[in-house]
Amino acid sequence: MSNFLKRFFALAMIAGFGMGLAACETAEGFGQDVEKLGDNIQEGAN
Repeated sequence: MSNFLKRFFALAMIAGFGMGLAACETAEGFGQDVEKLGDNIQEGAN
């Protein structure tokens, strides 16, 4: 395998890993927002 392909695959893996981490952060924040919304709805219903 040529050096170019090795570097390309390495960069692609690093970029994919970074995007995966960013997606986890976003999903976690979204989950917290939904949980707060549910708490507010429950408090309003009582």
